[in-house]
Amino acid sequence: MRISDDRYTRDRLRLDLALRLIRHEARTYTIRQWTGLSDDRIRKLYRSYVMSHGARGVHRHRGKSPRQVAYFFRHPDVNFQAAQLASLFVVCGLLFGNAAGLEPHYRVGSLESGTLLCQAFEAYLELHSPAVISFEHAWFLLLALSRREELGISRCGNCGGLMLKDLLARRTVSCASCVSAFVGPLAARSALLESRHGAT
Repeated sequence: MRISDDRYTRDRLRLDLALRLIRHEARTYTIRQWTGLSDDRIRKLYRSYVMSHGARGVHRHRGKSPRQVAYFFRHPDVNFQAAQLASLFVVCGLLFGNAAGLEPHYRVGSLESGTLLCQAFEAYLELHSPAVISFEHAWFLLLALSRREELGISRCGNCGGLMLKDLLARRTVSCASCVSAFVGPLAARSALLESRHGAT
């Protein structure tokens, strides 16, 4: 009886997480990664739970998931919000900072980790209106920070705030907000793009 109860509870949590991801407009592949549900089950869940509740503003995105870190450096607002999202990943326990950088503390397919990812993204949505980073880009940001190949975090040399760091670009000491305050938003955007073009 206990085994049956545990299985029911886990299935319930799996469906709850899938519905939460659907509401955040996650792609089918992403939902399958985190819940283990089949594509057919996800489609049926989308139709029966979302459409029946009148959530017609929720869209199903098709195609490939985001793969370019350049997205986070395209505009100072995106860069600033991505840095705050990265800090929420740390607060929620998905990432752990040490002397070597950031280490992942999550497991893809874990319902607990998937729930923490949703909590971090929902906290981000509470902080920003409008929010410019989608759930899929948030998930990609977590992946990129975990890999430590292209993205990292550091402290701004001016304000001391957390900033997103392009590991392949020329060294930057100021966050996008400080650069924008000193030289204006257009020049700040140009500086972000120039730093990536100057990568070797």
